[in-house]
Amino acid sequence: MAMSIQYLLVAAGFTLALLTIANAIRSYYRLSHIPGPPLAAFTRLWLLSGLLGTRNHLNLHEANLKYGSLARTGPNHLTTSDPELFRRMNAPRSPYRRSPMFEAFRFKPGSDNVLSERQEEKHERLRRKMAAGYAGKENPRLENDIDERIQDLISLIERKYICTEKAPGIQMDFARKIQFFTLDVISALAFDQPFGDLIVDEDKFDYIKCTEEAMPMMMLMTELPEVRSFLEKSSLVKLLAPSATDKIGLGKIIAIGKEKVGERFGDGRKVKQDMLGSFLNHGLSQEEAESETLLQLLAGSDTTATAIRATILFLITTPRVLWRLRAEIDEAVHKGSISSPIKDSEARALPYLQACIKEGLRIFPPVTGLFDKVVPPEGDTFNGLFLPGGTEIGISFWAVHRSINVFGPDANVFRPERWLDVPEAQLNKMERNNELIFGYGRFKCLGQSVALVELNKVFVELLRRYDITLIDPSKPWSSVNEGIFLQQDMWVRVTRRGGGMD
Repeated sequence: MAMSIQYLLVAAGFTLALLTIANAIRSYYRLSHIPGPPLAAFTRLWLLSGLLGTRNHLNLHEANLKYGSLARTGPNHLTTSDPELFRRMNAPRSPYRRSPMFEAFRFKPGSDNVLSERQEEKHERLRRKMAAGYAGKENPRLENDIDERIQDLISLIERKYICTEKAPGIQMDFARKIQFFTLDVISALAFDQPFGDLIVDEDKFDYIKCTEEAMPMMMLMTELPEVRSFLEKSSLVKLLAPSATDKIGLGKIIAIGKEKVGERFGDGRKVKQDMLGSFLNHGLSQEEAESETLLQLLAGSDTTATAIRATILFLITTPRVLWRLRAEIDEAVHKGSISSPIKDSEARALPYLQACIKEGLRIFPPVTGLFDKVVPPEGDTFNGLFLPGGTEIGISFWAVHRSINVFGPDANVFRPERWLDVPEAQLNKMERNNELIFGYGRFKCLGQSVALVELNKVFVELLRRYDITLIDPSKPWSSVNEGIFLQQDMWVRVTRRGGGMD
């Protein structure tokens, strides 16, 4: 009897091994017509190693350069640098659907937000409820709130970080101060009250610290759905997830959001014309509003901060461009055609400023996550290649925005002039490419208009006042890629323009 059980176990093990091998072979041949790194055809280790490192955006870019605009980067995963395929997958009536990776962005266990929601109807309903609020159409104070945060940033610099003859060694971590700025902007717009990081000059609730700690694991979970599913079904997720009872970090932010949302309900509810007020007016429930609060901060502060840091870095290390932008700003000030702070409408009328903003977003796209979509069950054919149903396809934003076919042989060069004095057909082609920075179609970023207002203002207000120089040009910053960029130690010296150090 014991021998029979032993033979049965051996047979079962042998059968399992055969099934595993057969499944690996079937998986390999399923996408064998699409080239990619050899290891990626058999295992997810190639993708996971990139996520565990700090340069996954570059790995994906290099894969597309080497293997083509559609490269195999996993047993069931493709990565594309083709903007037309990206549009095809994200178009309003596209049969492509979000992959399980999006569920990793559930910040509250069991509760989806507009980023994590995979069901089309629910996702579209959430977008409709929030679109007007993000667009600022129902928040008459939107631009004024951003102006106030600009003034807080200027006040902080003037109070603590101006280099003078008496204090020539003052240094400022530009990366941190800019994230204080973007956090205060989005918290003011979301909750009608800024966190106040700029006022106290610190990460008041340890949001930045906790985000930097959480993002690597969050991105790893995007490619480990089995692990994520196990954690969600077990009680472990409740122990690991941030809680509203936490005194600091993401849990504290959830608590603030819960409190601010709660004020808008009940007998003594507050009615305000702000972003949250717009959401609620369009039918967002109390639970839905609570689920969106942390996403608002993550999507509205980290990415915009990266755009500002990167653009400033390229400006101050490209003297020709900085000189021309300053000349445009100074001329506008002399003519009296811009206010202080500059209005969004005035900034849009400065062509070289707009070219610099577009070029900054292009050369260093703030978001580099794959945002995989799933090929419909019947499969699809694109550019003559059959894409089997169920295949997950992600986008390499770094490759898309450094395309030589679109931007020319100097696509890796920061050159804002490419957006000026160019044939209309070429400009339209580049514009269509650049709009993908904020997504496309039914998955387009809701906060695009807010981010652009911030960008239109902050560069003018800083550069009209200050000279900003790097302390160590050989190491301008610490920049780690985790789907978004986690950046710090961008040490600079700030002096007032005109007379150098006072």
